[in-house]
Amino acid sequence: MNQSSAASKSAMQKVLDVVERVGNKVPHPVIIFLILIALVLLLSHILFLAGASVSYQVINPETHQVETATTVARSLLTANGVRDMYTRLVPNFMGFTAIGLLIVAMVGVGVAEESGLINSLIRMLVSVSPGWALTYILSFVGIVSSIASDAGYVVLIPLAGAAFLSVGRNPLAGLALGFAAVAGAFNVNMLIKPLDAVLTEITNDAIHMVDPSRSIGLTAGLWFSMASVPFLAIVIGLVTNRIIEPRLGKFDAGKIGDGKPSQEAAGLSAAESRGLRFAALGLLGVLVVFGLLTIPAGAPLRNPETGSLIGNSPFMNALIVPIMFLFLTTGIAYGIGAKTLTSTGDVIAAMTKAVSGLGGTILLFLVISQFIAYFNYSNIPTLMAVKMADALKSANIGSIWLLLGFILVVTLLNFVFTPAIAKWAIFAPVFVPLFVQLAIDPAAVLSAYRVGDSPTNALTPLNAYFALVVGFAQKYDKNAGIGTVVALLLPYALWMTVLWMGLFAAWYWLGLPWGLA
Repeated sequence: MNQSSAASKSAMQKVLDVVERVGNKVPHPVIIFLILIALVLLLSHILFLAGASVSYQVINPETHQVETATTVARSLLTANGVRDMYTRLVPNFMGFTAIGLLIVAMVGVGVAEESGLINSLIRMLVSVSPGWALTYILSFVGIVSSIASDAGYVVLIPLAGAAFLSVGRNPLAGLALGFAAVAGAFNVNMLIKPLDAVLTEITNDAIHMVDPSRSIGLTAGLWFSMASVPFLAIVIGLVTNRIIEPRLGKFDAGKIGDGKPSQEAAGLSAAESRGLRFAALGLLGVLVVFGLLTIPAGAPLRNPETGSLIGNSPFMNALIVPIMFLFLTTGIAYGIGAKTLTSTGDVIAAMTKAVSGLGGTILLFLVISQFIAYFNYSNIPTLMAVKMADALKSANIGSIWLLLGFILVVTLLNFVFTPAIAKWAIFAPVFVPLFVQLAIDPAAVLSAYRVGDSPTNALTPLNAYFALVVGFAQKYDKNAGIGTVVALLLPYALWMTVLWMGLFAAWYWLGLPWGLA
């Protein structure tokens, strides 16, 4: 990786260089999380001995009732804590959904990659897209990929790196763009996601604390969410072009992390073109099958109670399944057409290769799952959330400044308390009634929460896919580490937070509708 000369570097580039150097000197991520586990053990016992506790109102997501709860610090070093750590080691790991999602996705993606389909699709995308538009297309697709839950992490991010490499651009910049788009804008989309239904229901329960006759709909914040997608796509694209790529410099495409020559971008051969036609037929077949499973009234993948397809339905709650079959079917079809897959043994070998390459990631997930479980058991996240919420609620400032302060509190808390639903279940009963009494649209409050809960997703070590992105980066730079990824993502998080808050403030001051009534 070539760097710009020191004399030509901006102050920000020099700061990011320092962040990268310092970050890359930290131990292996597994060691880091073992150290964090030790710190949580110690801190949990100190807070337990100090009798730390908080009382607050919270919405029970199952009963939708407002309950008064008291949370106390729990020590992991007491007899109960030790028993919990001992008996739940395996359940903690098996309950870590990122593991299953990653393996299922890679079964399909591995076949598509080994057959050559992904490489051909990237080259076709590059050939039909104007050079300047590639960055923004990938950014936009990365943001809307959240409709498929976490699938964007394991599919879009490596594809963005490969796309950049195929046109002679630095693939690390592509990875950074993909991670920023998928993680940093995870809570907004052009469409309704399953997460939206849960957040809306919690919001309505909080509204009913002060106004039982008032509710918001699933699309109450849709206009702001839809406007945020292209806005953030442009921000991410500009940060990539103006900050990230100039800092990284030109990439030596002759060698990848393993020292093997990379494939040069070139036009499609006759076999590859035939493979893409076969893949198109495979795609059509997948669409027909899942169309029959979703479109007719009473279809099995619709919500069995409401009949809805969008929102809370089997189809939306398990989108990784059609995504896996899409990559698997089109990958096999492409391999048959291009003659890159000649037997069922080749297909199984491609699946095995993809899954076997996840060994290091699975080990890391084992440690991360324990850390998150111990952290949550100690109740430290809840203690922090309630204390920060109480401090902001008692601040004597104007409505817009209170909203912006709320965004900042959520942004900071997201570093240590990542679950969007759990945070909102605590914050909604505190802030939604407060803002309703200030005559502020609850949709604005939920939109503010989305702004605060997204940009730092790519920086927090509690993001289960952070370590995965480090692995992606090491494919192109064997010296890449945690510092590399943090230095790449920090400009995105800063600019997205500042400019997105600016969009939110402008939307509020102009009195624009947040969504459909």
